[in-house]
Amino acid sequence: MAKVLIIGGHGRVALQLARILAERGDEVDAVIRNPDHAAEVGATGANPVVADVESLDVPGLADVIAGHDAVVWSAGAGGGDPVRTRAVDHDAAVRSMDAAAQAGVGRYVMVSYFGSRVDHRVPADSAFRHYADAKADADEHLRASGLDYTILGPSTLSDGPGTGRIDATAEESSDVDRADVAETIAATLVEPATVGRTIRFNRGQTPIADALR
Repeated sequence: MAKVLIIGGHGRVALQLARILAERGDEVDAVIRNPDHAAEVGATGANPVVADVESLDVPGLADVIAGHDAVVWSAGAGGGDPVRTRAVDHDAAVRSMDAAAQAGVGRYVMVSYFGSRVDHRVPADSAFRHYADAKADADEHLRASGLDYTILGPSTLSDGPGTGRIDATAEESSDVDRADVAETIAATLVEPATVGRTIRFNRGQTPIADALR
């Protein structure tokens, strides 16, 4: 049994992840900003933790992270405002990485996206550019952090029931069910071979556990 902290605990992937982890016997704390979401998060078997990661500094985040075996970053600003996107998807994410190191929690799983890379080539005038930059920069910070990291890059998310199978070898993004993303995160947390890797994936034909080895 592990004690896992999910940051961004009310997201559609995070809610499914919390249920998976709780059902397999892990202790799950799920960070949410809005206390109105506590009941929905609690129904998954997770313990809702009300905290605003956008405003917490590194010591404040370290207090939230301390005592856990692993951190999963599944938070995001949701697009739109470029300033808030940078504040959440980069700045808060980076502070959480530094806080994990400060708290002595080495295992850190970042939920990124398939196309996240410093050479993403998103045009400067694209509305998506600020998100692409924020995620790429945050992922680079994580790679240099010294943490036992895994960066997961799912392709376009859909709301199907999941197949339990992914393609972690694809070079082009297609789509993947949120249910399979949640299962992939859960499998990543118990697969040592995922440490230090960036894993981009679509829906596919390989069982998730096998695809991660």
